[in-house]
Amino acid sequence: MKFKSLLAASLLLTAGAVQAEQCEATIDSTDSMQYGKKEMTVPKSCDEFTVTLTHSGTMDKNVMGHNWVLAKEGDAQAIATDGMTAGMENNYLKPDDERVIAATKIIGGGEETSVTFSVDELSGADKYTFFCSFPGHLSMMQGTLMVK
Repeated sequence: MKFKSLLAASLLLTAGAVQAEQCEATIDSTDSMQYGKKEMTVPKSCDEFTVTLTHSGTMDKNVMGHNWVLAKEGDAQAIATDGMTAGMENNYLKPDDERVIAATKIIGGGEETSVTFSVDELSGADKYTFFCSFPGHLSMMQGTLMVK
């Protein structure tokens, strides 16, 4: 009987870990202005989703800093353009920009940061882009986020 209880508890813990894994993702960035992924999927079953951004490069954030910004597909370029004048102190994002769904801070080589956002705000009908708002990085550092 003890074995069945242990097995049941083990299965429940494993199921919980799998569910937690689905509601978070890690994406790497490099000194070569690249993300490690071009696509990310957020399950509709998640209440919240956490993205952890790592920077496997060695350059300082003032030289080759990266962040992870989520917006509707058509808003990315305008957000990045507006962010250039906002400066590093604002993570190259216009303060209180309502077009930004979620964003991390700018990090440099060897650093890590994360952001958690509500999945309820996302619609399966809309197209979403994630990108780096550091000046000049949008052209190479962007991808698609899907809700499924």
